[in-house]
Amino acid sequence: MIMQTFSETLARAESMHTEKLALVCDGNERSFREFFERCHRVGSILNELGVAAGERVAIWAANSDIYTELYAAIPSHGRSILPLNTRWSFSELAYAIEDGGAKLLITDRDPGSLIHSVDHVLSIADYELMVDRAEPLPFADVNEDDLAGLFYTGGTTGKSKGVMLSHRNIVSNALHSQFTMPLVGHDRYLLAAPMFHAAGTLSVLQCLSLGVTQIILPAFSPEVCLDLIESELCTATILVPTMIAAMTEAQTLNPRSLNSMRLLAHAASPITTEVLKRACEQFPNAEFIHVYGATETTVVTALRSEHLLIETSLGKSVGRASLGVSVMIDGEPGQPGEVLVKGPNVTSSYWNKPEQTSESIRNGWYRTGDIGYLNDDGYLFLVDRAKDMIISGGENIYCSEVEEIIYQNSKVLEATVFGIPHPHWGEQVHATVVARDNSLTENELIDFCRMYLSGYKLPRSVAFQENELPKSGPGKVLKRELRSPYWAGHERAIN
Repeated sequence: MIMQTFSETLARAESMHTEKLALVCDGNERSFREFFERCHRVGSILNELGVAAGERVAIWAANSDIYTELYAAIPSHGRSILPLNTRWSFSELAYAIEDGGAKLLITDRDPGSLIHSVDHVLSIADYELMVDRAEPLPFADVNEDDLAGLFYTGGTTGKSKGVMLSHRNIVSNALHSQFTMPLVGHDRYLLAAPMFHAAGTLSVLQCLSLGVTQIILPAFSPEVCLDLIESELCTATILVPTMIAAMTEAQTLNPRSLNSMRLLAHAASPITTEVLKRACEQFPNAEFIHVYGATETTVVTALRSEHLLIETSLGKSVGRASLGVSVMIDGEPGQPGEVLVKGPNVTSSYWNKPEQTSESIRNGWYRTGDIGYLNDDGYLFLVDRAKDMIISGGENIYCSEVEEIIYQNSKVLEATVFGIPHPHWGEQVHATVVARDNSLTENELIDFCRMYLSGYKLPRSVAFQENELPKSGPGKVLKRELRSPYWAGHERAIN
């Protein structure tokens, strides 16, 4: 039987793994037996707090063993998870909670004004007390099409949109992850990417299914990450390129034994050739794997053995489609076009956003907004973006969201936002502005944006020009014309 729900996945794992070590976090260890016992008790807690079947539970917390059990247990009891980015402002958090209709917020920090956005707030400390006295309940009989998670990502119209991932979507991604980064029972997986991101939870069900121990890092630090690899003999992980760059630099300054690491995947943004070369030197036994995807799809393609392809033409590719995933180029034959994706991993829609759903998902094909081409062997190469989006340090930033804030400044007449190359973060947010009041300065505008936007969304540079922004006949800003000088000399217009 093919498992297509959280409930089926956990039930199968529970029948196979008991005394093995499941989780290690901050010195705490939990066996699979204890993990599953606690997961069964989550259903009673949700019932006691009045969270009905099908309703959403928001999680605003750092990585932990508790986050892992909530991620697995909440959908297994017929509710949906709504992970919250810990870097968001309170207004961004409140929007996602209220738009998604979350009934309960579970958090490891002061909820502040968010207490007004939900029916109940449960601290991690109080959750622990409830688990101890909760009655174990069987996992729910859920359908593979039921909503398992609502993951908020930047919006093309200025507001975040909730990506609806069903049980089938997420379980399929666990299978795709196994095809992309095959684990075995004696592996020790380092969970270091934030769990509110798809990369952070990509392998959770995969590890549970295979009886793989997960070593959980609450907050990323290159030094602590390296120490854990050495002390816990971690064998596999998935990170974003900026994490790999930071770890490589830290390892150069203070070497550890990293020979245990055999699979090192990276996702969310491209990795530079120089960073990859330096990382290969510091992780001598690791196979590097480039994973390409999005919140709407998670795993789309993977380039295995990337470290062996650095000097070849395939080194510029993001790999071939994962098992069961179809990739198509929408454009003229032989020419770059928009990358379309279809498969059991692809979201069906955005939460309460039918117009954006119809724009992005057509006949089951998800329009990625990335421009690329396929070679004769099915390897995908990306060259640009069609969507007005920046990827900085692995975070998606939609230009319209930043533009909407800039236009609220009374000194701004016209503005446009786009990504320019950055040596560490991949891309940085840049704004070109026509000022209504010439007293407006770069620092003043950035400080203004800081009141409304998360730090990673802030413009890092602002260019002022006296004349109006260049526009097409219909009046659309010619963003590519403004953007192109910054990308001169680059092989592709994404970094």
